Amino acid sequence: MTVTAQMARFALVGVVNTGTYYGFYLALLSVLPYLAAHVIAFALSMIGSFLLNSYFTYRTRPTWRKLLLFPLTNAANFVITTGGVWLLVDRAGFSSRYAPLVAAVAAIPITFVVSRAIMLRPDVRPEAVERVR
Repeated sequence: MTVTAQMARFALVGVVNTGTYYGFYLALLSVLPYLAAHVIAFALSMIGSFLLNSYFTYRTRPTWRKLLLFPLTNAANFVITTGGVWLLVDRAGFSSRYAPLVAAVAAIPITFVVSRAIMLRPDVRPEAVERVR
């Protein structure tokens, strides 16, 4: 599959994941402060994102190793969106209902690059390769 096709699929998964995140966020916002709602919704939607990106975007088998590394793909996303949500709400006066959607746009390119590197990384450990030689 070409990188362009992966980018298109990644974008589609991103739309689905954003909708999932936003649904969780709005539900949690009614009972939690906005930052707590953001963190919890982000964590929940990350699981769905991992599975969709494994099967649909990169067509690779999900493994425990990739699942454990997958949060790294979202580390930059998390920092950018969390900082963006805070800046937009506390500094720019945006509504806490819409700030996460605006902040998410800035994180997309970085998340794709990191996600692609982790999801397409071979699961073979270096010592296993040495034993084969």
